[in-house]
Amino acid sequence: MKLSEIQDLIKFVSRSGVNEVEIEHKDFKILIKSDYMAKKKSNLAPDQVIHQAPLVQAPQAQPIVQQVPAPLAEAAPVAAAVPAPDENENYITIKSQMIGTFYRSSSPDKPAFVEVGDSIKEGDAICIVEAMKLFNEIESEVSGKIVKVLVDDATPVEFDQPLFLVDPS
Repeated sequence: MKLSEIQDLIKFVSRSGVNEVEIEHKDFKILIKSDYMAKKKSNLAPDQVIHQAPLVQAPQAQPIVQQVPAPLAEAAPVAAAVPAPDENENYITIKSQMIGTFYRSSSPDKPAFVEVGDSIKEGDAICIVEAMKLFNEIESEVSGKIVKVLVDDATPVEFDQPLFLVDPS
């Protein structure tokens, strides 16, 4: 930034009534406070230069690496080495349509919309997701039987997070 640009910025700040302006670039940072400038305005000589200090970054902390002893070979079961087939591959996953808080029932004293083993059809209300104080009923997009509830009641959920597993058969 050129000296003339800095001087124009100082004049603008003093005329505009703004209390403070801060500009930060890669190699410098400028902070102008109007209350300081108003007190010192009469003391500044027209040819006085304002110095720019280079921006200094704080040193980064180094992570501490702790070595953990390797587990004994006999402690690892042999069956764990063979990947188990995904038992959930035949099920349909119902996912959250929004970010919010997941509720299984409409109020704490009411029963849950669905339980494991319940049959549902397309359009049935299966839960509520609260987002910004609005309670949104989530309807099923598939028909089938609830196999598993994947989220605990009154917990936060993300967009596209799995909520239920449904057996379509």
